[in-house]
Amino acid sequence: MSEWSLTSTPPHDWYLCLDVSSYFDFEHEPEHMFETGFIRPVPIGDRDAVLTIRFNGDPESPEFFISCKESLSQEEIECASQHLTKILGLEMDLRKLYDRAANDPVLGPKLSEYYGLKRMTRATLFEDIQNRIVEMQMNHKPTAKKMMYRIREQYGTLLDHDGGSLAAWPRPHELMKADPHNIRALGPTLRKGQYLTGLAQDIVAGTTNIHWLTTCDPVTAYNTLVKIKGIGPTAAQDLIMMRGRTDAVFPSNKKKNQEKGLRRWIIWSYGEDPDATTEDRFQELTQAWKGYESAALEFLYLNYIMTEKEQRQKKS
Repeated sequence: MSEWSLTSTPPHDWYLCLDVSSYFDFEHEPEHMFETGFIRPVPIGDRDAVLTIRFNGDPESPEFFISCKESLSQEEIECASQHLTKILGLEMDLRKLYDRAANDPVLGPKLSEYYGLKRMTRATLFEDIQNRIVEMQMNHKPTAKKMMYRIREQYGTLLDHDGGSLAAWPRPHELMKADPHNIRALGPTLRKGQYLTGLAQDIVAGTTNIHWLTTCDPVTAYNTLVKIKGIGPTAAQDLIMMRGRTDAVFPSNKKKNQEKGLRRWIIWSYGEDPDATTEDRFQELTQAWKGYESAALEFLYLNYIMTEKEQRQKKS
């Protein structure tokens, strides 16, 4: 068994993430994670291991305790820690955002209400792209998560866990061999299967560089993502948020004079007309977000989730 701990740049309140179902996958039950911890397969070199992550509950001195039933080498622990740093946002430093946006009429109150929020991602951008392709145009997200898990079971590594198995996310070299028709049999459309296998093939061939997409500037990443089959402008804006970074970009994407994507939602949040807002006005509205666009939007997203939850409770 291996055990170690990782600290996070404060403030960080991981428990706030438990209200955001999109951060988690088919096998997860966020309502139980306070007791069980966050359990997920993590790539370590050429293989995967099941890790359990527990949070110390202190936003000002945040620390995460990790355990693995396997005995990992120091090199493997370091590799796993790199992925956990991205998954949990451990190196995200949002203190400048708190100072800069304190008086922002929309974002400011949310920074106070959800103090310590840091968005979660998956271990790699390839995992998040797989998930985004499978769930696109599906309104019932639990079904999409189940489909994605079936793909993981079929093409990823099955790991021993709690007397059963837990499927790791398939690597590009595993998914590139898949027949899109066989992926179709697991639930997703044939075209989605083609998108998944095509991307995996491009990564293996070196045409698409996932590491570079994760580390380059957001405009370049966006312009590259929209060229990948299966990723349109809205999906690219979503995926820019999943690189484990604070920055992002939300370019205008109008169809029939109607603004689409996250930009529309941001402008609407500020009480203005998304279809009539100029580029200069959009930059003025989000001036306090500069360099923290990805992190900032998560506060509005969590507020939306909590508002919807409250409204459902009132109706029931």
